[in-house]
Parts: sequence; C-alpha cells; structure tokens
Amino acid sequence: MNSLGTKILIAIIGFVAINFLAKQFFFRFDLTQNKEFTLSKATKDIIKNLDEKVNITAYFSNDLPTDVAKTQEELKDILNEFANISKGQVEYQFISPNDDPKKEEEAMKEGIQPVMINVREKDQSKQLKAFLGATVKIGDTKEVIPVIQPGTAMEYALTTSIKKLAVKNKPLLGFLQGHREAAIQELAQAYESLNILYHSESVYISDTVDLSKYKTLVIVRPQDSFPPADLAKLDEYLSKGGNILLAMNHIEADMQQGLVNVSKTGLKEWLNTKGLKVEDALVRDVACGQVQVQQQNGFFSFNTPIQMPYLPLVQKFPQHPVTKGLERVILQFASPISYSGNGQNVFTPLLLSSDKSASENLPLVFDIQRQWTQSDFPQSNICMGGVLEGKIVGDRSSRLIVYTDGDFPVGRGRNQQINADNVSLLVNGIDWLSDDTGLIDLRTKAVDTRPIKELDDATRSLYKYLNFLLPIGLILVYSFFRSSMNRRKRIQRMEERYV
Repeated sequence: MNSLGTKILIAIIGFVAINFLAKQFFFRFDLTQNKEFTLSKATKDIIKNLDEKVNITAYFSNDLPTDVAKTQEELKDILNEFANISKGQVEYQFISPNDDPKKEEEAMKEGIQPVMINVREKDQSKQLKAFLGATVKIGDTKEVIPVIQPGTAMEYALTTSIKKLAVKNKPLLGFLQGHREAAIQELAQAYESLNILYHSESVYISDTVDLSKYKTLVIVRPQDSFPPADLAKLDEYLSKGGNILLAMNHIEADMQQGLVNVSKTGLKEWLNTKGLKVEDALVRDVACGQVQVQQQNGFFSFNTPIQMPYLPLVQKFPQHPVTKGLERVILQFASPISYSGNGQNVFTPLLLSSDKSASENLPLVFDIQRQWTQSDFPQSNICMGGVLEGKIVGDRSSRLIVYTDGDFPVGRGRNQQINADNVSLLVNGIDWLSDDTGLIDLRTKAVDTRPIKELDDATRSLYKYLNFLLPIGLILVYSFFRSSMNRRKRIQRMEERYV
C-alpha cells in the first residue's frame, strides 16, 4: 500500500513539474513542410532587439465556431513565443468584449469593430457578432489589426506592426517622376503596404538631387523619353550599390483604336547596355485575361467578355522571394525580355508565359473576333520580367528588377481594386530590394496544400474494400490468437495437475 501511495505521489509531483516547465519554457513541434508554425529568423531578430515594452491586447470573443476558435489558439501560441523570446519585453492579454458592454465599447474605441459570422446551430443558420482583432502598443503609439482572419499571415501582421512602432528611421524609397511616370496616388494599394516599413516620396532627377539616400528607386510606367543625363544618373546610382525596380511599357497599345507603337523612352537602349534585350513584340498566351466587347442584338446592346491573348495570365513562378506565394498575375501587352550579358552577373526570370504562348513581332493589328487555334501558340516559358544581380555598373554589386508591363500595379480609378497578386508582385520586389530583415518571407507564408491523388476505379475499389475488410480481419486474427493462447494455457494447467 505504501509502495502504491509513493508511486501516486511521484506521479503527481512529476505531472505538476512538467506543467510548470511547460509554462516557463514554451515550445511546440512543427511538422509542416515550410515551417508554418515556426517563427522566422526575421521575427526573432526584431523581437530580441526590442528597446521598449510592447503591449498586445487581443480582443477575441468567446464561444466562437471551431474554425475561428482555432485562430485564437494559434494567436495565443505565437504571442507565447513572442513573450519568451523577448525576455519580458512583449506582454499580452486576451479580452472577450461580449462578456461586458464596457469592454465592447473599449474595443470599438481602440479601433476593433465587430464582424458578423455565420454559424449553424440545431439545423438553423444564424449570425454571431464577434470581435477578432488586436492592438499593438509601444508607449503612446499604437497599431491596430482590425480583423485576424483564419488562414491569414498572422506572424507577418504582428511583426510588421511591432517593427513599424519600434523602428525610428525607416528606409527611404524614391518613386521617380518627371517622365510621366505613374504617380504615388495611382499606386494606392501598393503604397499602403509599403508605408508600414518605409518612407516613400516622389523624386525628380536633377544636378542637385542626391539619389544615394534612397534605398531603392521605383520607376513605374514612364511615358516620356529619358534624357542622356538622367540615364547617366541612374547608372551612377547603380554604380554606388543602389537598387532599381523598373516596370515599363515597351509597346504602347490601344485596343479601341487598334494602334500599336514602340515606346520612345530610351529605356530599351539603356537596358541593352546591361545585357538585357527587350524585343519589339508582344506576348500572347492561351492563359489570358478578358475584355468586355459591346455587341448589338436588335435594339439591345450588351457587353460580352472575350478572351484576349495579349493580356497574359501568369500562373507559373520560379522559387524566388519576389514571387513566393503568388498564384496569378495579370499583365497587359507585355514584351519578351532576355539576357545576353557576361557571366559576371546573374539574371533570374520572374514572370513566364504558359506552355502555350507565342511572341508576335510588330507590326500587328488587334482582331477581337479572331478565332484562335492551338497552332497560334507554339512557344512556352517566354520571359516577361526578371531580376539582374551583380556588378551591373562599376565595381559594386546592385540589383535591377525589370517588368515589361508598366500598368500591372496601376489603378485606373479612385475606387478600382487591383488584382491582389499584382500588388504583391510590386511590393515583394521592393521589399526584396530594400529590406534586409527577411520580412518578405512572412507576407505569403502559408500551409502547403496536399491534394488527394486521383485514383482509377479499380484502385479506388481496392482501397474501399481494404478499409472495410482490414479492421475486421485484424479483429478476427487477434481473436484467433487470443483463443489459441487461452487454449494453450488451459492445456498446460491440465498437464500440471495431471503430473
């Protein structure tokens, strides 16, 4: 009895000790391929080097549906790791606003508005008001994460919010102007994302401007020619280790009037000096966007969507930080680009056409009603953008990203929403050129999907019956084994008695 009591006491003490250690030293195993539940080096570096306390308040309702409640648990796990790594510099708390009207009012004053969630109870569908946001505070400054949705890049949202508050001197981005480039206002969606980590401003090339203060120069959709002096300034900037992102329209196309002209900006010739060749052609692709064509039927007119091969839909991306996580980028009248320079520099394609595409040289005429055939798309993997790295000009290493479509990140109207991946392509490129902390890897961090392999009917039937019969067979085998063992024991006992 004493021995049993001692064992129970030891077990209780061990259980309490394990729970105490687990609370003091939080850790978890991450078996996902891309380490979805492991904090990145960028996050750890930022958290470890905090000079001020960070207070995070998560406003999450209780009694949430299972899929949403899972987000709350994941957030708790991340904040636990933040607190442990920061050695007390990160403090957090969870508040359920639904439990108290005063807490609900507090959440809304902090900028966390409730969202409506559809739930199903007892075969009835109803809406539930829920709070799913958080605030991040350092001193008197605050960042608000209004909604933390399931499946979002939670680590990126938290880390960038902390960095935005903690970092005093943000890198400076220069958006080049003076050649009828797209203004910052036309890049509103990209600018909103960039504003987290950078200061952005318009810059005009002149004899007195100091381009070296800009971490990266961004040139989007220039329409006027570049004087030789301006191109020389860009070369000087690259020679000092600067980085440039250039999104250009080499071919100016107007579908309504059917006009196609080669741009006279002088950038094609400038890129030639770097070994980059932009062709006087347009890429057409089976995978493409649509245009609305007005058709007449009697007294009625209506718009009909028609596939437009000159609007390539890029769905094939290399393994590169700039394109990581992208699924579909829509381009407009892009030109082929290739690299034929020396072996000192490295050119990496970023945007490739599908396996059924073609390059059509000028002159060309748009025919909306044309019936395309497979023979019209004999090529594949045509490059429409890439990055050149190395000693592009001078003896210092620099980077130059070139896209042969200048319109992909530009909004046409005040309220027009650009395709999200188009925005990410621009922002990822600027991040990769400008930010050395590695936060670019967090924006598109997600769990890799593992789709079920397609099976033929015979194999499917085999697995179905195997799943059905195997458990029964195992039970029968085990029963036979147990029966045999018991019979053997009975015979053995009878023999012992006989002896």
